[in-house]
Amino acid sequence: MASSNRQQELTVKPVGFVRNQCKEPILFSQRSGLEMQGAVEDFWQKVREINQMTSEIVIDPAAGDLLNGIDDFSHLLVLYWGHKTSAAGRALQQVHPMGRKDLPLKGVFATCSPARPNPLLMTVVKLQARRDNVLEVANLDAVDQSPVLDIKPYVKDMFPQEGVRTAAWMQKLMEEAKAMAG
Repeated sequence: MASSNRQQELTVKPVGFVRNQCKEPILFSQRSGLEMQGAVEDFWQKVREINQMTSEIVIDPAAGDLLNGIDDFSHLLVLYWGHKTSAAGRALQQVHPMGRKDLPLKGVFATCSPARPNPLLMTVVKLQARRDNVLEVANLDAVDQSPVLDIKPYVKDMFPQEGVRTAAWMQKLMEEAKAMAG
């Protein structure tokens, strides 16, 4: 009997790329783990800057029909490749979330860390405008030239609203983010 767990190689081709002023990730990985650039306050300041920055998602002009109807949505789910994740970062199995030693060491699948075996990253962005094959978006945490693998409309009702459990350490981070944003 063949194992259903067999690993196979996949081929994924980008549909476009990110264009913005963010040249380096605010979290980077190395052999010793995930590291935050600067102090916690600096990190949250960079998050605020990212949230205020307009980024462009440039779709291959030959695939422009993929965007038909996207203007009907206010928010999009963007899947992109963390192309600046190092080989050492891809080998990490556990990290301190956000590189913070005050948070417990967790398996990368329990975190939103960019350090993962396949740095497939996801975020929800606000669609500000569309110009032919270019989407102007806010809140995109990808760095410049990140390959975009897929875009889906964000439909909040498709995601659970009640009965959702969040780890205490993640809740602490979300409360900290809210406090720093205000």
